[in-house]
Amino acid sequence: MNDLVVLDGRSLTIADVEAVARGGRRVSLADDARARMMRAHEHVNRIATNREVVYGVTTGFGKLSEVAIPHDRLAELQVNLVRSHASGVGAHLSREATRAMMLLRANVLAKGYSGARPLLPELLVGMLNAGLWPPIPEQGSVGASGDLAPLAHLGLAMIGEGELHSESGTGDAAHMLGAFGLAPITLGPKEGITLINGTQAHTAIGALAVTDAWRLWHTAHVAGAMSLEALLGTPVAFDARIHEVRGQAGQQRSAALLRDLLADSEIRESHRHGDPRVQDAYSLRCMPQVHGPVADAIEFAQSLVARELNAATDNPLVFENGELLSGGNFHGQAVALALDVLAIALTNLATIAERRIDRLVHPDLNQGLPPFLTTDAGVCSGFMMAQVQGPGTPCQRRYDPHGREQGGCRPDGDDRGVEAAARGA
Repeated sequence: MNDLVVLDGRSLTIADVEAVARGGRRVSLADDARARMMRAHEHVNRIATNREVVYGVTTGFGKLSEVAIPHDRLAELQVNLVRSHASGVGAHLSREATRAMMLLRANVLAKGYSGARPLLPELLVGMLNAGLWPPIPEQGSVGASGDLAPLAHLGLAMIGEGELHSESGTGDAAHMLGAFGLAPITLGPKEGITLINGTQAHTAIGALAVTDAWRLWHTAHVAGAMSLEALLGTPVAFDARIHEVRGQAGQQRSAALLRDLLADSEIRESHRHGDPRVQDAYSLRCMPQVHGPVADAIEFAQSLVARELNAATDNPLVFENGELLSGGNFHGQAVALALDVLAIALTNLATIAERRIDRLVHPDLNQGLPPFLTTDAGVCSGFMMAQVQGPGTPCQRRYDPHGREQGGCRPDGDDRGVEAAARGA
């Protein structure tokens, strides 16, 4: 495996995103990306020098797009844009989500349609490799106009303002950059709007969410197979012929995985004969019919996110012939839809899991297992509350000032009842 993730604006994968965001994989910028960026940058310089009217280059932004900006104030225009949009609120994104966002922003710049100098992605690459990341408030993005606020907070650090985190502490951005041999950038024409236009904050979150969704999907099958075994169920419902005649790809994939997990089960042999039950409960028998569509949904979400990793999302875009075209590639609908689908799919994965847990702990349904899985029923309530609390319980994840998660998910800030029940079991 190559130790470097090389950014060329075309070939970044979801696996690469996780490797950098969570695994600390080092990053570099492709030489051909530098060449493309410089050609686009020359077009922007020409427009600025000739004082042509182009949105975001020689004009204001949004409602102020009809205001012409004097040539000697173009750099000030870009800096002020970053400062004014760095207005997010709320808790900060986790370190891993922020690193993913930085990687994606460097990659979209490397694509060469933004008109920025290679200095910008090179600084982002340097920050990633040095283990530097800025505090990014998680609220403030409006989606329809991309991730203006989160990306502006990233841009603020890149021009040496605000703060930066590292493993060793937090400090002034300019000082932290200097301590790692990096230097803040001085923005040129269009480079401010280039830094803040795009979908890289929620796409970063989406890429990591897709990765986690697949892990949850496989884990759900392992947990489901173990539940079937504990409840003395039968794998007959996973017979390939049942799923082939329906023709749903995810369902067939799910059934195949369950067959593999349950192959050569000794527990199955213990009750193959003499069992009065004809079939198992839905939560066991219908795992492929529920888990399968979840896989299909994750694949759909993954396809949208994977394309967005290498998408040109700036505005205006700079093309090879020198034209700058204004459009709406910053709009976040594609990834927003992917994330909505993921939320729906994983909710279904959770609810069927909760029904299996109910059967495991319920003394009338758990095929002779201890009531609520405790050997001291009555004095101890076992895992009664673990099942009742279940999926859907409000959860607040806590992060330290460096964006690292502190502990696990704590329902309503207090999971002592669940811990006590587990100890009692």
